[in-house]
Amino acid sequence: MTETVSPPSPGAKASPAFSGPDLCALSAHEAVSLLRRGEIAPDALIAAAMTRIDQVEPAVNALPTLCRARAEATAAALDGPRDHPGWLAGLPLAIKDLAEVSGVRSTFGTRGMTAHVPESSSPIVTRIEERGGIVLAKSNTPEFGAGANTFNDVFGFTRNPWDTTRNAGGSSGGAAAALATGEIWLAHGSDLAGSLRTPAAYCGVVGFRPSPGMVPGAPAHSRFHTEAVQGPMARSVLDCALFLDAMAGFDPAEPLSYPAPDAPYQEAVTRADGRIRIAFSPDLDGLAPVSQEMEAHLRAALSRIEAAGATVEETCPPLPDLDRTYRTLRGMLWASGPGRADPKLQRNFKQTLRENIDYGRALTITDVLDAQQARSRLFDFVQSFMTGFDVLACPVVGLMPGPVEEEYPREIDGLPLTDYIAWLRFSYLSPVTGLPSVSVPVGLSPEGLPVGLQLIGQPRGEAALLAAARAVEMACGGPLGPIDPVTPGS
Repeated sequence: MTETVSPPSPGAKASPAFSGPDLCALSAHEAVSLLRRGEIAPDALIAAAMTRIDQVEPAVNALPTLCRARAEATAAALDGPRDHPGWLAGLPLAIKDLAEVSGVRSTFGTRGMTAHVPESSSPIVTRIEERGGIVLAKSNTPEFGAGANTFNDVFGFTRNPWDTTRNAGGSSGGAAAALATGEIWLAHGSDLAGSLRTPAAYCGVVGFRPSPGMVPGAPAHSRFHTEAVQGPMARSVLDCALFLDAMAGFDPAEPLSYPAPDAPYQEAVTRADGRIRIAFSPDLDGLAPVSQEMEAHLRAALSRIEAAGATVEETCPPLPDLDRTYRTLRGMLWASGPGRADPKLQRNFKQTLRENIDYGRALTITDVLDAQQARSRLFDFVQSFMTGFDVLACPVVGLMPGPVEEEYPREIDGLPLTDYIAWLRFSYLSPVTGLPSVSVPVGLSPEGLPVGLQLIGQPRGEAALLAAARAVEMACGGPLGPIDPVTPGS
């Protein structure tokens, strides 16, 4: 399938130039096709990526840890199921610094682990390498992934490539920025409160949150946990489907794991049809505040999607107690994970991470029971609602990216936000109900910043969701990038 890049949204600025190596401008599936045919070697892609990293890292700080020698050694010993639909054939990629890579510094963005070099890799890294991926770098993340602005005391801030004075999103902000600038072709991420989706929206790439159990990577301390998942990020929906094919499949070490489907996800993307049924809610029935600017961008995008054949109805399922339920489930994870780390490690935690842990520790058994009952009701409401639609569309996040130095916004169009996750309420529905979701670029704002639309799919409906995402991408002129970093005033 050949992808074409259409002009940006009417009235928007054109995309910035790209001055990196020609190989870095290739899509992931184009690069993999060349690798599979033997028309290019992994070492050539590694060299191109390193050239691009040297060019742009001073501006964006997306990939602070590199492992070129390890990547070249992995490429030399490349082996695996070459007929597998997710076979990456030696494609260099990035792993988020919340997953361990053997022999590579893995800090989790916290000062107490600056010298941590694991002997073995996390299950998701092993899976990716078994299927031909070459780990070239670790991408930056906030401390233990807590927060939607990517910064930490180890490596500092990651900056938005479309405007380096702005927030790149988080917690997979390094991954998204590296994709947008062409440093890498695919990037691994993870998602608890939009950590795959928010940075994808802010950096103009695709971030896909799969159903729990689809991709290995459950926390070692909580094998039956379903709210945090691993997933793929890429510059296009087809590339994202390729990476999901590489990640997906049964892992006997994880109790919630289940097999990948018989048909590759990439096939679903190639069959994308614009005649999709979309339920749209700009604020999830009043749950989540959205700026007038963001709502206007998304309504304009939905008009283009509708003109391409989709049916759009403004409606929303009932979402009782979603905010409280999500916060309870999230608090349990933080208290049982980082909250049980060595006290010497916890001593250096940032304030907002400590607040997350304290919230979890203060929960009562009644809180836990209420959350479990509420999430079941929410799933029933949403599952019944979704029988009438292919996807539920809503903002990824309620406002455009703010200053990189601002940890989180305090208000949206004058409406005060109560705490540091209140601006992420659009991300809560997927982790609570287990439904897959994706952030898709739908054009550029008049200021030249990417705008993302969130699509939420049906239970274990990854294939249909990817097809819908591709239909949206085509209607809105995507994919975007890669680009050179934009520094206003320079």
